[in-house]
Amino acid sequence: MKNQAAVHLQRTMKQLVLTALLAATATVALADETAVPYPEGYRDWRHVKSMVIEEGHPLYGAFGGIHHLYANDRALEGYRTGTFPDGSVIIFDLLEAVQEGNAVTEGERKVVGVMHKDAQVYSDTGGWGFEGFGGGDPSERVVGGNAASACFACHAPQQSRDYVFSALRD
Repeated sequence: MKNQAAVHLQRTMKQLVLTALLAATATVALADETAVPYPEGYRDWRHVKSMVIEEGHPLYGAFGGIHHLYANDRALEGYRTGTFPDGSVIIFDLLEAVQEGNAVTEGERKVVGVMHKDAQVYSDTGGWGFEGFGGGDPSERVVGGNAASACFACHAPQQSRDYVFSALRD
C-alpha cells in the first residue's frame, strides 16, 4: 500500500509540474504574440527623414538627440495614402547628438523606437504596437506593457494621420 501511495503521489507531482510548465509556456507564447518584434535590417529600409531635438524642446529629456526615421514598404504605402496597412513598420533610431567643433555628429545609440501596425493585435492603441529597444539591443525592451501611456498617449492627437507624426520627405 505504501508503494502505491508513493507512486500515486509521484504521478500527481509530475502532473502538477507538467501543468505548471505548460501554463507558463502558454503565458509566454501569448505575451510573445503581442510583443513588437525587433526590426532586423531596418537601416536598409527607406529613410523617411532626420531631425535633431535640442535642449529647450519639451521632449529633450526623453528624446534629445538625432532621430533617423525609416519605413518598410508597407509603411511607405501608408505615408502615400494616409492610411497605414497592417504590417507597416516605422522606426525612429535615436542617437546622441555630439558637438564636434561646428558640426553635430552621431554619438551612441540611445534607443530604437518601433511602431508596428496590426489593427487586431494592437486595437487598444490605434492599431499600432509600440516598443523601444534600449541602446538598439533586441533584448532590452524599454516600453513593454506601458505602450498606452508611454507612447500612444502622445500619438493619440494624430488620429487623423493614423497616429503618425512624420511625413514622407521625397
